[in-house]
Amino acid sequence: MRLSRFIFIGIIFGITLYKAEAVSWFRIYEMFHFQSFHMYGIIFSAILLGVGIVQLIKRTHMRSIEGKEIVFHPKARSVPRYLLGGMIFGMGWALAGVCPGPMFILMGSGYTVFIVFLLAAMTGTFAYGYLRSYLPH
Repeated sequence: MRLSRFIFIGIIFGITLYKAEAVSWFRIYEMFHFQSFHMYGIIFSAILLGVGIVQLIKRTHMRSIEGKEIVFHPKARSVPRYLLGGMIFGMGWALAGVCPGPMFILMGSGYTVFIVFLLAAMTGTFAYGYLRSYLPH
């Protein structure tokens, strides 16, 4: 019962992304060919909203439901890891025509071919988990 609110929010989020055409292969194709601002507008507005919410949480010292202050821990800065990871993520996104989150939305919309992409993404995630200790971080 406790998880039902998260499932409900996920369903609403999925419907919103679907209706905004953020999961459309054609919209993603347009974005990678710099033919349309549609996807960039969605991505930039999400970034701005995220930065604004994080700043609000930091400045007002917001607390979680449990009453603990929400704290953001800084990550180690390393250009090669983010550059390489971003390139791998971007290539996978361009080849599949979809980023990992919308895969579930598209499968729920009836595009069962995305099961193949989801399995490939999960295989890559497990491979990273297995090889993580051998990779430079």
